[in-house]
Parts: sequence; C-alpha cells; structure tokens
Amino acid sequence: MLEVRNISKTFLPGTVNERKALDRISFELQDGEFVTLIGSNGAGKSTLLGAIAGQFPVDCGRIRLDGEDITALPEHRRSRFIGRLFQDPLSGTSPGLTIEENLALVYLQGKQGKGHFSRIGGEDIKLFRERLSGLGMGLEDRMKQPVGLLSGGQRQALTLLLATLHPPKLLMLDEHTAALDPGSADRVMRLTQDIAKSGGITCLMVTHNMQQALDVGSRTFIMTGGRIAADISGKEREGLTVEGLTEMFRAAAGSEFANDRMLLY
Repeated sequence: MLEVRNISKTFLPGTVNERKALDRISFELQDGEFVTLIGSNGAGKSTLLGAIAGQFPVDCGRIRLDGEDITALPEHRRSRFIGRLFQDPLSGTSPGLTIEENLALVYLQGKQGKGHFSRIGGEDIKLFRERLSGLGMGLEDRMKQPVGLLSGGQRQALTLLLATLHPPKLLMLDEHTAALDPGSADRVMRLTQDIAKSGGITCLMVTHNMQQALDVGSRTFIMTGGRIAADISGKEREGLTVEGLTEMFRAAAGSEFANDRMLLY
C-alpha cells in the first residue's frame, strides 16, 4: 500500500521564481489499485510522481510504501521497487544496446546476489523470449537488434517490459502513450493493463485523455494548484461520462481549464 501524508514542495523558495508545486497532498493507494490522474498543465501531476520516486526531497510530509517510510530514501534505491515510464519512448532504453542486452542489464540489477557484470544463461534467454512474446510485436525474434531500430510503440512496449521484468510494488506512468500513434497507444495501454492486473501491481497514471481517465483503472484524481481537488471512485465514477468529468475538471481548475490541452475522446 502507498501512503502519502501531507507532502508539500516549493521550488526556488525565496526568489522571484518561487513556485509551490505540491500543497499538502494526502492519499492512499491499495495494493493492485490503478488510479488515473488528470489536471491542467502545471497542476503538479508530474511533480507528484517525481516526489514519490525520490527525484527531489519534499519540504514536509511522509511517503510510505508497504509500511516502510521511504521519504528520505534516495531515488536509486527507490527504483528497485518503483517503476516509472515517461512520455518520450526514447527515455527508458539504451538505443545502442540490443534488446537482449537491455533486458539483461535490468534483469541482473534486480537479481539478488548478482552484479552488473554477471552473465545470463540459457534459462534467462528463454525467459526473455517468453516475456517479449507476450508483447505480441515479434520482438522475441529480434533480440540481437539494437533498440534504436525499433518504432516508438515497440520501444515503449519494451520499456514497459523492462519496468516490470521484476514486478515493482508501484508503477508510475507519466502520459506514457501520449507520444505514440493511436494504434500503438492502444496496444501499449492494453499491455499496461494486462501486466498490471496479472502482476497485481499498484499503478498511478497521468493522462490528458478524459476518456482514458475513465476507462482505465477504478479511481481518478483531479489535480489543480498542487492539490488533489477530487478523488472519484465507486458508483460515482462508474456512472460518470466524459462530459461530467469535464465539468468536474472545469469547476476544479477554473481559469486554468481554458489554457489546457485536454483530449475529450
């Protein structure tokens, strides 16, 4: 379970560029819960994910994962049990290495008792092929090819596999399908849901697509001004339309809504 308690973050305090990005945010995510997160540009969505990932220290508050206080834990140590995908398909892989080499690096880093220079064996290769086959993109037959030759959709699917090769306790998705063509975006989104469900992985996903915010998962947060303005779940969310969510967002965001790039369908 993820517990976020009263966290705040102000960047460049005491300067003319001071900006309060997170303002006393609190929530809990249960094991296996999938939450979508919407909000205006600058509402604090990516900053919230960064705070949970340990990208920067919070000014106050506590973050706990499975009962362990990780508030002061460095980012590289949190990355062992927190996976993260970004909008840019190029950010999650090493383009000069082969598919197999990318998988091997992540696999060995997550294996207890093995270091960066350990070798992988036949059983490991077999596992890689099985997991790649599950993506349905034929990448299991291209394991010796450099990742830089893959399309954006293939690369993002591989990044998703890398982030979940050793199932994380928490997977955070920052508009991870927004830069893909519609067909690739749908495929990667289906893969995301399948992997999260089969692995019982807790997910927090930022999206600007209002329909996606309702279709995916079972809970939706609306963020504005560094706060969670609405937490929608249960019957309220089940009966909510895109128009209804848009009105809720408009009421929460106010003037911010006019300058935002929301996709309704």
